[in-house]
Amino acid sequence: MPTADVPLQKLGFLTIGVFDGADPRPGMEALLTQIQLGEELGFDSAWLRHRHLQYGVSSPVAIMAAASQRTSRIELGTAVTPLAWENPVRLAEDLATVDLLSGGRINPGISVGQPMRWDDVKDLLYPDTADVEDFTYERVHRFLRAVGGESVATAGTHGIEVFSDRVQPHSPGLRDRVWYGAGSLRSAAWAAEQGLNLLTSSVVTGADRADFAAVQGEQIAAYCEANPGGRVSQGLVVIPTDTATPAQREKYEAYAAARLPRTREPQGPGKLLFAPDVVGTSEQIAEQLHAHAGFRQVIEVAFALPFSFEHEDYVQILTDMATRLGPALGWAPSP
Repeated sequence: MPTADVPLQKLGFLTIGVFDGADPRPGMEALLTQIQLGEELGFDSAWLRHRHLQYGVSSPVAIMAAASQRTSRIELGTAVTPLAWENPVRLAEDLATVDLLSGGRINPGISVGQPMRWDDVKDLLYPDTADVEDFTYERVHRFLRAVGGESVATAGTHGIEVFSDRVQPHSPGLRDRVWYGAGSLRSAAWAAEQGLNLLTSSVVTGADRADFAAVQGEQIAAYCEANPGGRVSQGLVVIPTDTATPAQREKYEAYAAARLPRTREPQGPGKLLFAPDVVGTSEQIAEQLHAHAGFRQVIEVAFALPFSFEHEDYVQILTDMATRLGPALGWAPSP
C-alpha cells in the first residue's frame, strides 16, 4: 500500500470530456490533446466517464479509438460504462476492435443498475421492453461471456457466409482487464467473486456514517480479502495547485467549497456519500492521501479531473499531477 515509505505504482487520470453543445468538436479535440499530454507526461492510464444526454463523453469507445491512434503506450479505460444503456454483445464487439487497434491497451469499466432518470429515458431506450429488461448482474455475465470469447451462437456456413460461434473479433486478454465500478460493500465483494478488477471513486453508496475514507476503506478491504490478486484503483477528485495562477487557485478552491456540503452526510434513499475534493499543493495532498483509509490500500489511482474547467486548467493540473504529486507519492513516470 502507498504509505510514505511505499510508492504508488500506477498513476492515471479520469475526465468527463466537457464540450459546448453548440460546437462540440473543440472540446473533443481538447480531450484528445489532454490524453496525448498524459502520455507525454508518463501517466499510466487515462479514463473516460460515460455520460448520456449531457455535455460530456457519451461514446467513450469512439474517443478511445481516436486516442489509440494518437498515442502508443498509455492505457485507456471507461469509468464507467453503464450496461443498462448497452447491448452487451455489441459493446463487446466494439471494445475488442479498439483493443486490438490499440495494441491491448483498453480497460473496460462497467456497472449495472437501472439507468439514471429512468422515467425520462425508458421509452427512448426500451420502448417495447422497459418493463422486462434485466438490469442485474446477469447483464455483466452476458458481457463477460461475449468479451471472454465464450460461445454465444451456433457456428456454421450459410451459403457463402461463414459464421463464428463467438464474438468477433476476439481480443485475448481483454477479459482480464475488465473493471467493475462498485459503490457498496456488496458490489465490491461481488466484483471480487467474479474475478473482476475494482474501480472505486469519489462516491460510495449505502453509507451508514459520514466518514468517506473509512467506508471506502472497508469496501476495498473486503474486495482484497476475497480476491487478493485483483487490481484496485481509487479515483478521488484531486487538484494540485503548485504551478496554478492565483486566479486558478481561487477557482479551484471555490469549486471544492461549493461541493463540500454534500460530503457532510449520506444523501438520499441510496445513502450516497461523496468524498471532499482534495485541493492544495502536492505536498499537502500527499499528506492527506497517506492518511486516507482507502488510498492506503491501493497501489494505483485514476485521479478525477473537475467537471467544468478550461483546457489550460486541465493542462496545469495534469502537469502538476505528473511532475509533482506523483513523485511526492513515490510514483515514477513510464518511459
